[in-house]
Amino acid sequence: MMMIERHDVQALSDIDIYVYEAVASKVVESGSAGLDGLVRASGLSEDDVRRSIAVLIEQGYVVPRGDRYGLGPHTFEVEY
Repeated sequence: MMMIERHDVQALSDIDIYVYEAVASKVVESGSAGLDGLVRASGLSEDDVRRSIAVLIEQGYVVPRGDRYGLGPHTFEVEY
């Protein structure tokens, strides 16, 4: 049986949640998200998106897939 590690979504900043929602939207559209698309979709600077992606990867919400990103297991609902 696979256990899903539970993370504290409340530990994420508003920017992190916004970037997560952008990743989720891109994953639904095309199966994965690239940095350029996330910058365009979020309207944030590339540095802000990179910092947020690092937090999301560390927390397990986003998983790197080469130079793109996918979603990790999550326990909360996302609107996109």
